[in-house]
Amino acid sequence: MRLIAVLSLTPFDAGLKGGWKSILSWGEGMSDNARRLPDRPTSPHLTVWRWHATMLSSILHRASGVSLYAGALILAAWAICLAVGPECYAGYMALLGGPIGKIVLLGLTAAIFYHTANGIRHLVWDAGKAFDPKFSDLTAIVVIAFTVAATAATWIIAGMTGGL
Repeated sequence: MRLIAVLSLTPFDAGLKGGWKSILSWGEGMSDNARRLPDRPTSPHLTVWRWHATMLSSILHRASGVSLYAGALILAAWAICLAVGPECYAGYMALLGGPIGKIVLLGLTAAIFYHTANGIRHLVWDAGKAFDPKFSDLTAIVVIAFTVAATAATWIIAGMTGGL
């Protein structure tokens, strides 16, 4: 309680003599036990809950969303290189066509399919359907399987048509 009151003051407050220096020296004259934060239990979420597909699905949905932001930046850089000129565009395409670029594009392909399929799953939840835990796990597995199959099919077709 005392720390909250001290931190809410500014150096210009009349009640805080010494400005920020007094905030930085908070706890002077107090015993080590008084300065120590109270022992609080840690969250048991990793030790109590049994791992299941819906948990993985939630994590993958967030990761795919972040990946799609990175993909938008890659797409914007491609458009900028296209506008700058042939040398810039050729260099950028060489970067994307290299092994690291293809791995990144493979990940983005998976992120697009996963985020789309899991977004549809969330729309079903928004309608108030499919909340049964076993069915939720099943739909999570279906979304992951769809992502793997659609990504593989896309890259196989791209390879067969000379897109790689």
